[in-house]
Amino acid sequence: MPDLRADPADPASQPTGAIRGMINMLGALRKEYPDAQYAACVFDAPGKTFRDDLYPDYKANRAPMPDGLRSQIEPIHEVVRLLGWTVLAVPGVEADDVIGTLAHAAAQQGWRWSSPAATRTWRSLSRRTSASSTP
Repeated sequence: MPDLRADPADPASQPTGAIRGMINMLGALRKEYPDAQYAACVFDAPGKTFRDDLYPDYKANRAPMPDGLRSQIEPIHEVVRLLGWTVLAVPGVEADDVIGTLAHAAAQQGWRWSSPAATRTWRSLSRRTSASSTP
């Protein structure tokens, strides 16, 4: 994987790869859906979720977020806002659940929706709703 720090020659340089990746992805989505009436970028909120309360070992085997990525989360939120996107992070609820709720509401209204997420959850959800999904 390439070195994605602001200055690869400086080991103390702040990582920026995730920020650049988000900028590129959001720009591509705006080009792909120039007439979208609504757009939001949904993130996991920090802290526990209702799933942790239901099943204490939920994600117990998942590695913690790398520090280099963790340090980019708030700057990513800021960049997303500056690019004109709504940032959603619902405390106690995972991003997948928030997106699923929005997708269900859109389908109920007969609206088309799209998500660039390619998780197993999304493939399952896209088969269960009448809205369209872009995995």
